Amino acid sequence: MSAYETAHLDEIVAEKWPYWAPIRFHFDIRAFGANAWRGGPGDEVIKRHVEEEGGHEELYLVLSGRATFTVGGDELDAPTGTFVFVREPTTERVAFATEPNTVVLSLGGWAGKVYEPSEWEIQSFAS
Repeated sequence: MSAYETAHLDEIVAEKWPYWAPIRFHFDIRAFGANAWRGGPGDEVIKRHVEEEGGHEELYLVLSGRATFTVGGDELDAPTGTFVFVREPTTERVAFATEPNTVVLSLGGWAGKVYEPSEWEIQSFAS
């Protein structure tokens, strides 16, 4: 077994949803959640949600393109290279791509708590 693995983003695709790259699942990452979301102008690249049930913090990074995030009612322009960190789980967040080939990386986990995959992720890969 190797000490590392590699994959190109284009190799990591969920068959049900080609806009989703389930990175955590692909590598069997156990310490934190990791996904990438693809879209073009007008596509919801980060679904509108809160993390109240799961309670974890989330960090987003716009890898390519540009997105408009709305976090807690504040609208944020996010060109390539922009980080958006949402510490408070009850804060609503959503992001829409505003340029072609927008990709947003999302990372999530809990401070001081062992990571567990979200129920929606588990259900997404259930047969």
